[in-house]
Amino acid sequence: MNAQVAPVQADAVSMLDLEKFNAADLNKTPYEYMVLPNFVKADALASIVRDFPSIKQAGSFPANTLNCGPAFVELMRQLESDAFRHAVEQKFNIDLTGRPTMITVRGHTDETDGRIHTDSKTKIITMLVYFNEAWEKSGGRLRILRSGTDLEDYVAEVEPAIGTLLAFRRSDNSWHGHKPFVGERKALQLNWVLDEQVKRREQKRHGVSAFFKKLFGNKEYTG
Repeated sequence: MNAQVAPVQADAVSMLDLEKFNAADLNKTPYEYMVLPNFVKADALASIVRDFPSIKQAGSFPANTLNCGPAFVELMRQLESDAFRHAVEQKFNIDLTGRPTMITVRGHTDETDGRIHTDSKTKIITMLVYFNEAWEKSGGRLRILRSGTDLEDYVAEVEPAIGTLLAFRRSDNSWHGHKPFVGERKALQLNWVLDEQVKRREQKRHGVSAFFKKLFGNKEYTG
């Protein structure tokens, strides 16, 4: 892919600060990632937070299973737009043409969340956008790790503060995790995945997990 293509114009997606996105550095070690505070524009945040879906359980929920207000729906539309995809392609020097997107949403984490992992091989790009006020807790801060064995061996720690973006290219060494935190921790996750079959399978898996968490609560279902 030609890395010299002109950046996508910032007015193409009004809730997202594409000027900052285009200008942000892409870190190359230990894998390709970027952290961008204030990625969501300040004048859009109040309405997005107001329309964030009510989620009372831990776990990731497919966006299409949630009751999302109009501003949150518009945010998802802009994140899945061709304009933003082009910006991501330029940033990561990758062709995402024809690759489906998948959005899941979290409202809470529990003691089982944050374990070190790389994300599944069916994911190409992972993006997390956070919607929490100032984060003073030591837990729940996602760490970019050098290995899959030591949570303290990290190169960056991301405060899950409102409007902050974390994006990375999935690889066999894209290790990340965080110290345990139990409580409200709001995040949207956007993935580009390999194909529609993967998207359907992942949505079904998340949907089944969400159903049982609603039915039994977090502590009685461990699927």
